[in-house]
Amino acid sequence: MSETPVAVIDIGSNSARIVVYRLEGGAQTQILAASRRSLRLVRELDKNNRLSAQALERTWAALEDFRAIALGAGASRIVALATSAVRDADNGKAFLAEVRKKLGFDVRMLSGEEEARLGFLGAVGGLPVEHGALFDVGGGSMQVTRFRQRRIMTTISVPLGSLRLSDAFLKSDPPTGGEVRRLCDHVQEVLEKAGVSPLEAGETLVGTGGTIRNLAKIERRTRQYPVTRLHGYVLTRKRLRAVVEEIAATKLKKRDEIPGLNDDRGDSIVGGGFAIRTLVDVLGAEEIWVSGQGVREGLARGLVSEELPAPAVVRASSLRALARRFGSWHEERAQRRATFADALLAALHLQADQELREALLHAATVLDVGVSVDFFDRHQHVADILVATDLIGFTHRQVALVSAIARGAGDEDSEAKSYAPLLSAEDAAPVGRAATLLALADDIEERCPPGSDLTLTCDVLKDEVVVTVPALAGWRPRTIGRRFERAFGRKLTVKSGAK
Repeated sequence: MSETPVAVIDIGSNSARIVVYRLEGGAQTQILAASRRSLRLVRELDKNNRLSAQALERTWAALEDFRAIALGAGASRIVALATSAVRDADNGKAFLAEVRKKLGFDVRMLSGEEEARLGFLGAVGGLPVEHGALFDVGGGSMQVTRFRQRRIMTTISVPLGSLRLSDAFLKSDPPTGGEVRRLCDHVQEVLEKAGVSPLEAGETLVGTGGTIRNLAKIERRTRQYPVTRLHGYVLTRKRLRAVVEEIAATKLKKRDEIPGLNDDRGDSIVGGGFAIRTLVDVLGAEEIWVSGQGVREGLARGLVSEELPAPAVVRASSLRALARRFGSWHEERAQRRATFADALLAALHLQADQELREALLHAATVLDVGVSVDFFDRHQHVADILVATDLIGFTHRQVALVSAIARGAGDEDSEAKSYAPLLSAEDAAPVGRAATLLALADDIEERCPPGSDLTLTCDVLKDEVVVTVPALAGWRPRTIGRRFERAFGRKLTVKSGAK
């Protein structure tokens, strides 16, 4: 059951954010409200290592606004945290005490290790990765966390934030080659002194935080791509280098013309981008899995549990959390449809492809979601919702497979290659067969009375497949029969329990 909304406020070195979540159990969160305010705190530390009066005034105004958003969203609790710049400022604690006194909520000042731990809970908890390294580049610092079996092994926090590096090393506009080399040499030296070592076989590099998300957003806009959400996007080392070098070669006043670049990151993203590029080189990684989640989600999830479920459990839970948001979704119908689809898949000896089987069962589970938009185009609508929503635990290919199967169940002529580069022409036949089984399972399910026996037997003969469903109230030859024959090369016969 969904719990009362919780507001999470994150006072970072570059910006402050509020997100109001509804906790849906496990790793699932639903966003109810959100806002962001640029602060540039790390730049406002004066010679005495104090946040300036102007910086504190901006932060105060942001927190007053965030408190109003939290109350407006019905949040029963405000959980706030502060990171690098406030942590490093001599007057940071005094300011947070004033917040507690006048605004009525505590702000927890995180250590670098705590920041890394919460970032891990948020970023890795929502991705299907088991072993590897996670990095988070903020405005003032970089955290690097090594993990195995979805558990933290080591964490480091180093002063390699995007604003801090840009201000310290990049004086020219655009920066010179010498400035960039000195920045990268500094980053490499700090990382090596901190003990950052290359990834081992089977390890994955995960990135979270505004810098890597913005770089991935810019790169993604350079090509056609079927999934609209950023969470789970894979940015290759080659493409990372290209986008960082393109931004670095652009004058500051022209950077706002780069598609996808956030308005307030033009003066910091070059330093952060080269820091990430150097980290990738030190780790020997060929790609980065970008997480759309991080410290804020980690804090929200940690209120429930700090144990990370297996990715398959996260996927199933995330899909059901999505489905429950729609009034058209019926859990019993979804379960029956998935049971019939799985029985058909097993009888036709297609269960060996676990990726396809899981995608089919997920598509069967959420099919009714599309009815909330329109019954007759429900397959198309649920397919569009899947590629645009906040599912976690899935790779983008897995999302594309579920979406393609759901769409194909309603339109035999839909093409898997329209999901390129995630799906290819080679996926067309398997996706087409899975979509046919989903369409058949749906036809059978809607003709079985609620609460009836879910027994389905399937006899595969030389030229015919005979499906027997005792609970089926009735059946007549349908277009699904011709479609089945085209997909499987056998005639379809469906026998009901009707007299």
